[in-house]
Amino acid sequence: MSTTVTPFDPSLLAARVGGLDREEAAARLDVLVPELNRHAKLYYTHDAPEIDDRTYDILYRELELIEARFPALVRDDSPTNRVGDAPIDSLQPFVHRVPMLSLSNAMSAEEVVEFDKRMQKELGDEAPGELRYSVEPKLDGLAIELVYEHGTLVGAGTRGNGEVGEDVLHVVRTIRAIPTKLVGAPLPARLSARGEIFMTLEGFTAMNERLVARGEEPKKNPRNAAAGTVRQLDPSVAAERPLTFMAYAVGEVEGFVMPGTHAEQLATLGSWGLPVNPLNTVAVGADGVNAAIARLGEQRFELGYPIDGAVVKVDDVHLQDILGFVSKAPRWAVAFKYPAEEAETTLLEVTFQVGRTGAITPVANLEPVDVGGVTVSRATLHNEDQVRLLDVRTGCRVVVHRAGDVIPRVGRVVVDEAHVTRPTVVFPTTCPECGSEVEREADQAVLRCSNTVSCPAQLRASLIHFGSRTAMDIDGLGEKLIDQLVGAGIVRRLSDLYRLTYEDLVGLDRMGRRSAENLLDALERSKERPLERALTALGIREVGEATARDLALAMGSLAAIRAATTEDLLAVGGIGPTVAERIRSFFADPRRSAEVDDLVTLGVRFPDAERAAASSTADLSGKTFVITGTLPTLKRSEAKDMILAAGGKVAGSVSARTDYLVAGEAAGSKLEKATALNVAVIDEAGLLAMLAGGAEPPESARADGSVGP
Repeated sequence: MSTTVTPFDPSLLAARVGGLDREEAAARLDVLVPELNRHAKLYYTHDAPEIDDRTYDILYRELELIEARFPALVRDDSPTNRVGDAPIDSLQPFVHRVPMLSLSNAMSAEEVVEFDKRMQKELGDEAPGELRYSVEPKLDGLAIELVYEHGTLVGAGTRGNGEVGEDVLHVVRTIRAIPTKLVGAPLPARLSARGEIFMTLEGFTAMNERLVARGEEPKKNPRNAAAGTVRQLDPSVAAERPLTFMAYAVGEVEGFVMPGTHAEQLATLGSWGLPVNPLNTVAVGADGVNAAIARLGEQRFELGYPIDGAVVKVDDVHLQDILGFVSKAPRWAVAFKYPAEEAETTLLEVTFQVGRTGAITPVANLEPVDVGGVTVSRATLHNEDQVRLLDVRTGCRVVVHRAGDVIPRVGRVVVDEAHVTRPTVVFPTTCPECGSEVEREADQAVLRCSNTVSCPAQLRASLIHFGSRTAMDIDGLGEKLIDQLVGAGIVRRLSDLYRLTYEDLVGLDRMGRRSAENLLDALERSKERPLERALTALGIREVGEATARDLALAMGSLAAIRAATTEDLLAVGGIGPTVAERIRSFFADPRRSAEVDDLVTLGVRFPDAERAAASSTADLSGKTFVITGTLPTLKRSEAKDMILAAGGKVAGSVSARTDYLVAGEAAGSKLEKATALNVAVIDEAGLLAMLAGGAEPPESARADGSVGP
């Protein structure tokens, strides 16, 4: 197995760009600009990056070199003209009174030396011999600005585009590491402190274990999880996530004179109660900086929290003022990026995998290679645009990385003299599973199989989703059984599940009489699932559990949803134009519509949401419940549905904001925590009493006799 990685050499990239003529440069910009913009949006707005930071930085560097050589070709939409991305629509804007800029990158020790020489040259006679630099861990989370007035936290905003971000004060108030009041005296009349919100690795792992235990999807990595949590509209969700914070800069100060060095300013923030990284250090000259970066690099996998590099800043604030800024970054600072866990190997071939929504994903089949202790022989290439962007070719050398993700990715191609002679990747025009026509929507980067009903690959994935806990919750319908049902041709579409007979099942591998009977019973019970669960099960693109619930409560019935226009759907809170069109198109598709008709004919009720809500005369709006243990007659998912139908909220963990813990047998640690926090504990009878219209459950239904709120 090959493990040696050819180091990235900036001079080779410069040489490649230097060999481009104007026409070739324009063609390359036509690939780079839209793709880098797309990846920036995935990173900053959706918290779902498809490429690692180092790959993005190398491609961005290529863009900068081409634009510097051909300035007339610079496009108005070039990412070199902006910071980050626009704020998302669902949060209020937060205006930065002092712009919150990004940093230029250094990718090697040699580039750190060049940075130091540039600082010396820019300062001229002002340079005091060797320069002192602050060297700090570059935390991998979400940049944030905190605003304090006379020591009280009054504002918090994300970076956004550098000028305007999102107001996330409601979430920031739930983060214990961030003080709502500063300590000490004197304090500034106004202070904005910049820093990073992130998750520890231990907290991230524990959070994922809780999500999996609740039947929810685990988060991919700590950075995405932190960024997505900060953008939550519901602070109770953020309150149960392991967010923390460290400050790294001062934005603006009124009514106080800060010290004259960056290191002293950070120490001052620390004295006021703001967490500051203890690994921050001051180094002298380029050699000192490179030594400090190397020390951090040796420590980074033992820190307990993710860092992806080091930030180097001229320490003297007066010299920072002299050096000033370029269009979107300070001249006096640079970010050194550490490479991800990666290894170099040969790409043997590219095959194509079909998912639940018909997305056809290119997969790199590799000569096996060790990446961070794991043998990797397959890695995702995401989509056609990324293959073109990286110029992936059969037989080329590629760098594979994990970078905290479970699924390995091809990060970049190692270009050699033979590269242009190798065959390019040919994408399919028909589905590799069923032979149906392949489609690509105008605004999408993904190819999709057009056979939305009976493509075997889509069907297998759709059946897994259909039977999952958050959808129809069909006990016994596992992946191995689904493979057998589809492989034998017994199930060719979702509705065929409800045509299964005892005779169909007993002949299958590991399917005895009892198992067959249990599955048929589970299928029969699933026909009564609430409307929002049945909608989730249908697998409409971008319609998850929360959107399905909003849709069911707003529209009331399956018939109303099927007849809804795009305008009707846009009137539902939380549904935007894209999702509205997905829903409308789903039910307008004759094949999908016929499949829903078949499900109804076979007994799937899709019960009206009004009837589900009407079974409860209670209004639980504003009340938050946590459910734990085994209830006597209800599944926890059923209890959750009943609470939600009555307007209440259901959280995954107990906190001071919890109103009631619904405790069954073997309640465990949640019961202990609820008791410690004086949260009212009720049993199933108490919950049913509240749902029947009781403002409070009777004392006999209190699991612990507590009085509660």
